Amino acid sequence: MRDHPEVYKNGPASGAAGVADVSRPRPPAIAVRGLSKRVADASGELTILQDIDFTVQAAETLALVGASGSGKSTLLGLLAGLDTPSSGTVVLDGTDIFALDEDGRAAFRKAKLGFVFQSFQLLAHLSALENVMLPLELRGERDARARAEAMLGRVGLSSRLGHYPKYLSGGEQQRVALARAFVTEPPLLFADEPTGSLDAATGESIIALMFELNRERGSTLVLVTHDPAMAARCGRTLTIAAGRLA
Repeated sequence: MRDHPEVYKNGPASGAAGVADVSRPRPPAIAVRGLSKRVADASGELTILQDIDFTVQAAETLALVGASGSGKSTLLGLLAGLDTPSSGTVVLDGTDIFALDEDGRAAFRKAKLGFVFQSFQLLAHLSALENVMLPLELRGERDARARAEAMLGRVGLSSRLGHYPKYLSGGEQQRVALARAFVTEPPLLFADEPTGSLDAATGESIIALMFELNRERGSTLVLVTHDPAMAARCGRTLTIAAGRLA
C-alpha cells in the first residue's frame, strides 16, 4: 500500500407496533465484490488481483497474509480508496467508495478510517503532540489538543509530547502513529506491516498495544502481515496467493 499521511446515524428500526426490529442483521463493515486490479506492463497486462470477494463484520479483526508480491498491500490500498480497481466494488460502512470521486474518497478517509504504516509516516516538522492533533484539526475538532494529549498518555508518551520524530525511537514513533490512528475513534482501522521497521521485542509490544486499543474502541481492523504470530491474534485470516484468495 502506498504510504499516505492524511456514523452510523441510525435510530432504532421500528416495526408496525413501534418496536425495534432486532431480527434485522447488521450490515458488514466491509463488503468486497469482484475486485480486480490489472496494470499495463511490457507483455501487455499484468493481473495483480483477480475477483476478490469477502466481507468483514463490524468490530471484527482480519489478517491479510501472503508472500511478498501476492497482492495483499495492493488490496489494502484498494480497500482504503487510495488506488482504484479495474473492476469490482468496495463498500465501507455502507458507502460504495468508488461511487465517490477522489475528493469524496479523501473526505471519507478523514471521517472513517485510521491508518498505521510500516514507516510511521509522521511529519518531521511537527512534534508528537502536533502529529496526533493533526487529524482532529483537519476535522475541525475544537478539543484537539486535550484529546491528543490524552491519547499520547494512553500509549505511554506523556513525557514526550514536545519531541520531534527524529528524537524518538522507532517504537516511540510507532506509538505516536498508533495514537494518531486511534485519536479520531475511526470505525475502520487499516494497518500495513505495522512492525516491519521494528526489532522483535519492540514490535511485540506495539502489536499488543494496537490490539488492546482496538478492543477498547471497537474498530474493525484489517491487518496486512507476513508474520503468522501476528495474524493469529486476529479473529480471521485470509490468504492471498498470486492475486487470488487461497
